[in-house]
Order: sequence, then C-alpha cells, then structure tokens
Amino acid sequence: MELRINIIMRFSGLIKGLILLAGLSGYLPGTAQQENNQAGEFKIMFYNLENLFDPFDDTLKNDEEYLPGGMRGWTWKKFERKLQNTSKVIINAGGWRPPEIVGVCELENRFCLIQLLKRTPLEPFGYQIVHVESPDSRGIDVGLMYRRDRFTMLYHRGIPVIFEGDSVSTTRNILYVKGLTPNGDTLHVFVNHWPSKFGGAAATIPRRKDAALTLKAVTDSIASVNPEALIVITGDFNDQPSDESVAIHLEALSEIPESKDYYLFNLMYGLMGKWDVGSHKFREEWSIIDQFIVSSALLKRQSGLRLSDKRAEIFRAPFLIEDDQNFNGTRPFRTYNGATYQGGFSDHLPILLHLKY
Repeated sequence: MELRINIIMRFSGLIKGLILLAGLSGYLPGTAQQENNQAGEFKIMFYNLENLFDPFDDTLKNDEEYLPGGMRGWTWKKFERKLQNTSKVIINAGGWRPPEIVGVCELENRFCLIQLLKRTPLEPFGYQIVHVESPDSRGIDVGLMYRRDRFTMLYHRGIPVIFEGDSVSTTRNILYVKGLTPNGDTLHVFVNHWPSKFGGAAATIPRRKDAALTLKAVTDSIASVNPEALIVITGDFNDQPSDESVAIHLEALSEIPESKDYYLFNLMYGLMGKWDVGSHKFREEWSIIDQFIVSSALLKRQSGLRLSDKRAEIFRAPFLIEDDQNFNGTRPFRTYNGATYQGGFSDHLPILLHLKY
C-alpha cells in the first residue's frame, strides 16, 4: 500500500511539472526522444540573476532597495514572477533535460534558491542546492544547483577573496564544488562573481586581480596533485577574456600552448569582437564578462568526460532580448530598465557549457 501511494505521488508530481512546462510559452525545444539521444551529454549553465532578492527585511544586509517600501517597490508578486522567469530560462536552456549543473550569482540567500526550486516547474527535476553565505556588503551571494540524478556532490566550500592592503572591504566568495559525473569522473567546479567596476574601471583593477590570484592558487593546488584534473571555472568576472585579471593573473589562455601539459583555456575568446554579441550590454557596448574556462584535460581527452563539439555558447533565446531603442541593436530584457519595473529576466544573458562522456 505504501509503495502504491509513493508511486501515485511521484506520478502526480510529474504531471504537475508537465502542466507547468506547457505554460512556459516562447522557446521550448526538443522532445522526450531527444533526451534519450542526448544521454551522454552533460551541460553546465551559469546565469547572473540580476538581484534575486526576497521581499523581507534582513537587518544584517543592505537589502532596503528590494523591500516593499524600498526604491524598487519590491513585492512578493514581483519576486514570484522573477522566480517563474528564471525557471523558464533554465528549462529552455536544456530543452527537455535541464542542465546538470547551474551556477548563479546575484541572489540574496539560500531561501531564494529554495523558492526557485519549490515554487516553479523546476521542482520535478530534483535539483539540490549548494550555497555558502558571502560577506558581500550588499548581501548578494553565488550559488549552485545540481541534479542529484546526474551529479553526486563530494565536497564544497566558499573561498574568501582577501584584498591586498585592505582588511575592511569584502566581496563575494568563490564557490568550489567537487563531485562525480554519471560516468564516474571527478569534476571540480568554481562559481565566481568578481568585484564590479563600480567606482571606476581602472581603480577597481586590483580587486579583480586579487580575485584572480585567489582562484589561481586553488586551481594550481588541484593541478599540482593531478595535472589531469577536470576543472570548470565559470561566473561573472566583470572583465572580458582579454583583460588583465583573466588573461594574465588567472592565466586563462586564448590559444592552446605546445609545451604545457596543464593550463587553463578560455572558451569565450572566439565570441569576442562580434557586433551585437555578448552576455552583458552597457550603453552601446556588448561585452563577454560571463565566461567558461576549462582545464586542459577537458580539451585533450578522447574518452570519459570531455568537451563537446558545441563547446560554450551564450544562450540568446528570443524572449531574453529586446530592441535597444537608445543605442541600436538589441539588449537583455531585464527586470528593471533604470528605475522602471518591466518584469523581464536579467541584465545578463546566460551561458552554457557542453560536455560529453
């Protein structure tokens, strides 16, 4: 009798998820047959959520802007819409099988991720949460969600970024997650949200340098033990692939070296310099500040977990963009346009990494 009840409950949850999915108009590719054909794929997504705050006051955080009485007039209804919009992006990015791993930034707390997974069509997919509270002055964090049927977490920790010569200022932790993929390979994932250019691009260069050196120290330590380690670095770096912090201090290369056994390779270089292409737009300029960087093993491997032919892409679904009336071309369809609420998605476009095994 108990087994029968459990089966009924699980079937009901599946039906609920399909009904909710049917309501997500606009960009639902694929069929159930396609999922079977893609059984050897492993997808990782990163998405800057553009201030996913709950509408409740946290006296330990600077969240006044996103309260019902705050400047944004943030409410539970707007929060709910933000959750539904975010789930739509994640589901559409993976078709009938959402990404195995989703890294996110600009969320207020773990509660926001719980609501995202429990109150949206993401619920049937069994995502689990990895979250460590960051010391960021605005109270925003990075986080990770993974499908427990497709990834087994072994270990995680938040890596603090310490600014040289400044013991007061704080920023987001780098989130490190280690786990097993379906074929048994160990994967190391780092989710980043490096310091912004608020206060001036040149003046904040040292802060992103410190974040890069912090991350490099950890990845180098992993590689010193195992040069064939499978490492994926992702996040919003607030710098482009060619900028000093990424290219020099993190040493994420744009070309494959001939003489190095281990190195980091930036998969986003090939997308740079194209008109109306990027993950973020400031005024008239698109930039690629959201990136995927992988260790050399994922590039060189011929079997096991490795890079797919699709490599990395910016997920540019039609519902995520709108015409840019001020600076021509297009721009992300964001939650707020200045101070005006428009109920969009984010000021960033998500990015996808395609692996296979």
